[in-house]
Amino acid sequence: MTISYSDVKTLIQQTRTFRRFASGKKLDADMMGLLIDLARLGGSARNGQPFQFMAIVNRDICDRIFPHLGWAGYLPDWQGPAIDERPQGYILCFLNQERLNVSPTDAMIDLGIFTQNILLGATSLGFGGCRIGSFSPKVANLFTLPSHLSLKLIIALGKAGESVVLEKSRTEDDTRYWRDETLVHHVPKRPLEELLVSFALADKE
Repeated sequence: MTISYSDVKTLIQQTRTFRRFASGKKLDADMMGLLIDLARLGGSARNGQPFQFMAIVNRDICDRIFPHLGWAGYLPDWQGPAIDERPQGYILCFLNQERLNVSPTDAMIDLGIFTQNILLGATSLGFGGCRIGSFSPKVANLFTLPSHLSLKLIIALGKAGESVVLEKSRTEDDTRYWRDETLVHHVPKRPLEELLVSFALADKE
């Protein structure tokens, strides 16, 4: 089956970072399993596949995780989603040191691939999410973890409850996301011509 470039681009454009969530369509353990399966299928350095994932949809556990999360570095006056806008579930991403056969940098590249697959899948199922790297060690301390697992990233998931708009950066330094008076979230993206580079060959081998 051939998937069109247009369909892929649309899915990527719609897969934004959502920090506010709406009631309605609910996540369940089966859906979380589908998303983690997409992470499993992603590329991995030396095919080491060093990450493991814990899906959480239990409301009480979600409520215990929430206070230990940081939400938006560019929105310092915003303390995170209101009670009725909180995520419906989380995926905790653990690095298994016993499976680490590559450098830590390569492992984190793997994590980027795995979690992007999860977010693309969430979009295709009518959900949205947010990768959270700012969290307290208290999150890991909520669980009886073996010593070889370390929590590296948390993905908050739920039905998206806000509008996110992509727009062209106005200047080279215009990369800070922001919200307008109606709480629409704006994300500047550098234009394609600023990403493309070309260099002459050096006069040496």
